[in-house]
Amino acid sequence: MTSEPSEKLVGALVGGLRILRYLSASTTPMGVTRIARDLQMNSSTCFHMLKTLVHEGLANFDEETKTYSVALGLVELAKGVLEQGSYVRLARPILEDVARSHGVTMTLWQRTRGERVVLVDRADSDGSVRVHLSVGQRLPMYIAALGRCMAACSGLSKQELKKRFDELRWDEKPSFKEYMAGVEEARKKGYAIDADHYVKGVSTASAAVLDEFGQPIMAISAVGFSARLNGPALVTLGEYLRDRAAELTLAISGGRS
Repeated sequence: MTSEPSEKLVGALVGGLRILRYLSASTTPMGVTRIARDLQMNSSTCFHMLKTLVHEGLANFDEETKTYSVALGLVELAKGVLEQGSYVRLARPILEDVARSHGVTMTLWQRTRGERVVLVDRADSDGSVRVHLSVGQRLPMYIAALGRCMAACSGLSKQELKKRFDELRWDEKPSFKEYMAGVEEARKKGYAIDADHYVKGVSTASAAVLDEFGQPIMAISAVGFSARLNGPALVTLGEYLRDRAAELTLAISGGRS
């Protein structure tokens, strides 16, 4: 027995995706009658969905055989995901280098929908005591040091940032004035730091990675216990991350730094 989805789904979209998966798995082009039968769909509905997929460049239609197959438009849709995977591989040596040389936990955060970021990779130091984070963990986009970096490049007004700031949860929440001072500092210096605000006893330094339009798409962050990572060491680390993030930005954007 299958459970009902918690949210109402769009039937036409679900049907179209079923057809695309079916065509992707097929070793030969298929006709509309066969597709409709195998997917237990109404033939007319299936035909119109296929016409739409062809129009959008996601499916091909062969006039001679009257059959359908997947089109290169699917590759364009997958391009973003494939690029993200390559970005992770590109950043991996940097994460490992900083973790080893500075004795911190290095993290790579990817911007995702709903103004959130997801942890897509991390590198741990050789120390016996270190901060542990799990790949797949999600955070609000504007929280902690990485959030200040994202905010600095977001183009949002002070009023818009205030609305987002009010919804954030911190162990020791800074005032909005302090938060904005950190955002301005990140805008000028290219990195941000957070000491004991987001998580008490933990300090972070972060720098944003930008796309070709200057928009933040990722952030690299160093995480450590405040007893060891503080003062000048935190500033030095922030400057180092800024330079490494600039390298990633240059590689990803093809010229912007």
